[in-house]
Amino acid sequence: MATQASWAPEVPAVNDKASFEIEDATSAKFTLDNNELRGNGLPRIVGNSAALRRVLGMVRIVAPTDSTVLINGETGTGKELIAEAIHKCSERSKGPLVKVNCAAIPAGLLESELFGYERGAFTGAVARSIGRFERANHGTLFLDEIGDLPLELQPKILRVLQERQFERLGSAATIHTDVRVICATHQNLVEMIDERQFRADLFYRLSVFPIELPPLRERREDIPVLVGGFVQKFAKQQGKAIETIPSDVMAALETHDWPGNIRELQNVIERGVILTSGTVLSRQTMEHWTCGEVAPARVPEVGKPVSIKTLADAERAHITATLDKTNWVIGGTSGAAAQLGLPRTTLLARMQRLGISSGATRRRSGQSTQGSVRTIEGMSSRLKNDPAASSRVLVAAG
Repeated sequence: MATQASWAPEVPAVNDKASFEIEDATSAKFTLDNNELRGNGLPRIVGNSAALRRVLGMVRIVAPTDSTVLINGETGTGKELIAEAIHKCSERSKGPLVKVNCAAIPAGLLESELFGYERGAFTGAVARSIGRFERANHGTLFLDEIGDLPLELQPKILRVLQERQFERLGSAATIHTDVRVICATHQNLVEMIDERQFRADLFYRLSVFPIELPPLRERREDIPVLVGGFVQKFAKQQGKAIETIPSDVMAALETHDWPGNIRELQNVIERGVILTSGTVLSRQTMEHWTCGEVAPARVPEVGKPVSIKTLADAERAHITATLDKTNWVIGGTSGAAAQLGLPRTTLLARMQRLGISSGATRRRSGQSTQGSVRTIEGMSSRLKNDPAASSRVLVAAG
């Protein structure tokens, strides 16, 4: 990001009409430009941190171009929402935005989903089917979880990106397509290249303009307004009137590591609203953090004993000890995944589930919030006056 920031301001093609609605903890609104696109389908992006503004600045720069964008970020940081913002701010905004989750489609079916097929191309192909590349013509194709793209399919994706043409399965006719590709991943593609799980030439073609989304723990100043927005969203859905958030609840939310990022925060607040019976958000909101495997991990110093009470504690301690031995290297023949006998992606998933993070991202302690309660009446009135906001609060990570 530092390299990008040094040259990005020199790029002349900036979509100056793009507007992102940003709210701070006092519900004061700011916009990067004017209000022209507000209410026209542009995602609401909540927060006021420097990291978020940096990301939105990159979106404004790259949106008017047709360049391929690679969005990197942990799960739950809002990669899909940033892809939507790029599409809505581009000249292709009137065209389709077609989304494909590469991890959700079986490897054997992904090729036919992307490129389509002719009748009789394989058993069960009773009629012609149009693929996602063809559907996204004159628009944008969003390939989520691109790191899960099968190795044998990667050369075909590279050909479409370079030559703008492909063939349906079972057909020799070449189809030309005019589509912009935006990709997203939570995996380290450079590591996957070293492990020969991802093609280097495809990576270089995809990462023309990379955008890095920092995790929520690196933009903690946005947590209060995110919490306020989610409280109002779920309170309205459930027919409740929640006006205040206790300071100890907010302090706990602000100091949590959030391995699941904004998606995890949203689910925690929804649970808290369900448990609330009055006008003050329930203090039971964070109780489940102390139960089992969802509690944030506290990585002990090497040589110190670990208190183990549950099976999840034992698994967390074993994985952490192995990571310490490998100096927190996960992939490769000498990495923690190999020593534990697990695929790299499986280990990453377990680390996320158990709340394991490296020493640089351990839970911060000693932070407090002044005052007995945080009032969110301003946020409430703001959302009541904005029908789109009251029906859907979309959050993007910066």
